[in-house]
Amino acid sequence: MRRAGRVLTGVDRVELAYLRALLEDAPPVFGLIRSRLGYILLDQAGLAELVVPLSGRSASTSPEATQSAIWPQARALAIGRVPPFLLVAMLRRKLPAGVAYLNVGHSNLTARVLGAMRRIDAWISVMIHDVIPLDFPEFQRAGTVAPFAAMIDRVGAHADLVIYNSEYTKERAEAYFADPPSSIVSHLGTDVVPAAPAELPPGLPETGPYFVCVGTIEPRKNHGFLLDIWAEMGADAPGLIIAGGRGWNNDAVFARLDALPSDGRIREVSGLSDGALAALVERSAGVLFATHAEGFGLPATEAVARGVPVIVNDLPVMREILGDIPIYASVSDRYLWINKIKELAALGPDVQKKQPFFPPSWDAHFKTVLRLT
Repeated sequence: MRRAGRVLTGVDRVELAYLRALLEDAPPVFGLIRSRLGYILLDQAGLAELVVPLSGRSASTSPEATQSAIWPQARALAIGRVPPFLLVAMLRRKLPAGVAYLNVGHSNLTARVLGAMRRIDAWISVMIHDVIPLDFPEFQRAGTVAPFAAMIDRVGAHADLVIYNSEYTKERAEAYFADPPSSIVSHLGTDVVPAAPAELPPGLPETGPYFVCVGTIEPRKNHGFLLDIWAEMGADAPGLIIAGGRGWNNDAVFARLDALPSDGRIREVSGLSDGALAALVERSAGVLFATHAEGFGLPATEAVARGVPVIVNDLPVMREILGDIPIYASVSDRYLWINKIKELAALGPDVQKKQPFFPPSWDAHFKTVLRLT
């Protein structure tokens, strides 16, 4: 809800996929929303009304306008609205017996909500996308690591089932549980959105071969590494489009981006629609994924599903999800990256991938997960 109208992140995409799947399923589904004043409960009809405004950025409506409209809409659709101290009473009054609580967003996993679900005897299933804040605290916003650790502790204490997006995530998360809950691993589905070149801003894509780096500009994504590579390649470098909003703890990279000439080989763009980003990726010579850590890596999976070459840091989770399809290059080997980038730039955007790749489907994911939740 608080991200309605904005470009969807990976976690947002997962939440939206679950919302759509549950609305299509037979059992009644309810939505619990934490608001500024307390909690809002929606039934199936109310949730269905919110699918469109929750589906990402609209070309015709600003994020601010969507946010201004969606909260009054949710309150009007509510079958229950209470201050925090009445949450348990509302859930007992409004929900059927034998309810299951499903949280796939890393949000609202508070002691109050999980405790309330326990008190109404709900079956609690939680998805863990990654434990990067614990494995790599140096990449996080100030003050976020301890709350994340506390959230993981609460999941360990309350969850009946933990859903993992990869075996790698499961291995890393269970290192932090004293007594790991029951679990299931199911790779996330991949949506191949139709390309919409008409939605690209003027001047994009670049003329000549160009590469795309997709993701929030934050330390973990390692944009500084790519800027170093482009500086080393100099005037002969292909184009580089950095597609993503600015994040946190990255002032040095922001300063380097701000200092770039407007007509240079490196461009920064944010707020693209899914269709525009798809068009940008499809026309590129490749997608670059120099990230230090991932729980799954949706941008790389989506690019490979489109037949676009991908150069990725050599991470265990990438090998688990994508096998031998990408070009693996450790970020400790800058010269290997440069050589592979030059090779792909010479081939152009019509280069064929090594072998067909059929990404995991949401259908398969839900057949695995929803029978247990």
